[in-house]
Amino acid sequence: MPRPKAGEAANPAPPTVARVRIRFAKRGRLRFLSHRDVARSVERAVRRAGVPVSHSHGFSPHPRLSWVGAAPTGTASEAEYLEIGLTAPVEPSELVTALDAALPDGLDILDAAVAEPPSLADRIDASRWVVELPGVAPDALRAAVDALLALDTLVVERVTPSGRRQIDVRAALASATAAGSHDSLPSGTDGAGVCAILTAVVRQTTPAVRPDDVLGALDVVAGLRSPVPPKATRTAQGLLDDRGDLADPLGPPRVTTQV
Repeated sequence: MPRPKAGEAANPAPPTVARVRIRFAKRGRLRFLSHRDVARSVERAVRRAGVPVSHSHGFSPHPRLSWVGAAPTGTASEAEYLEIGLTAPVEPSELVTALDAALPDGLDILDAAVAEPPSLADRIDASRWVVELPGVAPDALRAAVDALLALDTLVVERVTPSGRRQIDVRAALASATAAGSHDSLPSGTDGAGVCAILTAVVRQTTPAVRPDDVLGALDVVAGLRSPVPPKATRTAQGLLDDRGDLADPLGPPRVTTQV
């Protein structure tokens, strides 16, 4: 086999001529998929749908799929994003239909757009989370949120594969509100019939602040705990503007300024 010339890639792949950005949801039981499982599912769907995806060079080529800010295992999401490199232009609407048909129920393609500068990573600096807390009274959640927001800093500890990490939840928390709804809990559960709902906008940090970190901070400041596991759903990602809104990563790269 001839050796590649200097400056050339071994086993070169067809060039990337277009990029499309995808928004998809992770719903139902599939919220328990890890990011690696989601990535494998999307790669299989790309092959099944016959998408002309571009590949890396070399003797073990991989599809050019770029991921941004994957939701933690166990959380649902309505706002996951990836970018797909293509060897031929494809209409975003056609890509949505083809991929959605090839993916399992619960991984649902919601929208797509041709990639334009700036990069997808530069279009996202915060996430909005909605966390349902069955068995927690809304007033108790409001008091805990007020106590957390009154602080300048609150550090929680997270155990990671590389060791224990100190995370300043308050510094990453852009806003938080509490509401309530009726919810059905198993018989005999304390607080049956009540469900507090936390909505939090969290800035991207390193390491990223997750919903369970915010709940841990509420436990520290007010002893707030749900008698059953909470359910967290990411409803949006984007650039945080000065009104607390998140700009759509698939839309124009602008952040609205309040007049």
